[in-house]
Amino acid sequence: MQRQLCSCPRLRTKRVANFDDILANSDAFMVAKGDLGMEIPIEKIFYAQKAMIFKCNIQGKPVVTATQMLESMIKSPRPTRAEATDVANAVLDGTDCVMLSGETAAGAYPELEVQTMAKICIEAKSYLDYGGAVFKGIMAKAPVPMSPLESLASSAVRTANSSRATLILVLTRGGSTARLVAKYRTSMPILSVVVPELKTEDFDWCCSDESPARQSLIFRGLIPALSAGSAKASHSEATEEALEFYISRGSASPGIPSWHCTGPGARR
Repeated sequence: MQRQLCSCPRLRTKRVANFDDILANSDAFMVAKGDLGMEIPIEKIFYAQKAMIFKCNIQGKPVVTATQMLESMIKSPRPTRAEATDVANAVLDGTDCVMLSGETAAGAYPELEVQTMAKICIEAKSYLDYGGAVFKGIMAKAPVPMSPLESLASSAVRTANSSRATLILVLTRGGSTARLVAKYRTSMPILSVVVPELKTEDFDWCCSDESPARQSLIFRGLIPALSAGSAKASHSEATEEALEFYISRGSASPGIPSWHCTGPGARR
């Protein structure tokens, strides 16, 4: 069975003018500020980052912000104020991921660098109103008319926000439903349960691989999980299995208020 591949280009300066076309044909995107900074005037890099991240958010494409995020920590146990602010601003702009490269590959404090970046991200996102201004901003740019699947996803997020749920649980096969839910920037985690699918190829039976779950890791707020359910497993059994997994991670206690959403591919 062929694996599903995910394309995640990064933009060279000469292709900035073609950004919209490149994004439309990509699964994800990387804002590599080092590449942009070589030719774009230094005072315009901040705007390029904000504009690219915003467009990725509107299209529901995950975006990674990278290059020299905590460069000084290659030798120092503490980042500069400018670096800490740079990481926080990427989160406030709406990035799904921030990336370390040389800091962890050749740095003296790789574990501390990851911990420091995580602390900055957690602190920055606490200042965002995901259930209010962020959700309304994305809804204002949503396609009209919406596809049935996107309408389901946005409605699930709206209901979860209104009911103050602490978790959205999505049963999916290819991951598209969970990715659309993540597009609307939930204030609570999204447990994306990938249900195995049995297919035939060239007269052979095969089971879908784990790539939809792995690719979900790049989306903000998505916690992927592979369901061990069989063809006879019901929705309630798959849901119970997923909640047990979530609780076993120490993420919640039994009886948590949650909202369940099932994609068309996962219906039996």
